[in-house]
Amino acid sequence: VGFNADEAHNIVKECVDGVLGGEDYNQNNINQWTASIVEQSLTHLVKLGKAYKYIVTCAVVQRSAYGFHTASSCFWDTTSDATCTVRWENRTMNCIVNVFAIAIVL
Repeated sequence: VGFNADEAHNIVKECVDGVLGGEDYNQNNINQWTASIVEQSLTHLVKLGKAYKYIVTCAVVQRSAYGFHTASSCFWDTTSDATCTVRWENRTMNCIVNVFAIAIVL
C-alpha cells in the first residue's frame, strides 16, 4: 500500500485548520504554530501505519503584496517515494506545509 497524497493532504489540512483557523498573524506565535502543525501532522501520518519515513516542513508568513514563493527538489525513487504540499491562507497569513514520504524497504 503506497503513499496516498490525497489522504496526507487532508490530514495536514485538518492540522493547519486546527492550529491557524480563526487566528490572525502574530509573529510571537509563529514558532508555536509551526511546531504544532508539523508535530500533529507527523503524528497522524505515522498512525496510518505505512512503511514510510516522513519529513514535514511548515512555513507561515504574514500576507503581503510581495507574495510567497517556495521550491524543493528530491533525488529519490519515484516509484515508491512521494511528496504532498498543502497551501493554506487567510486574510492575514499564508502557510505552506510539505510532506516528504520515503519508503522503508525491508
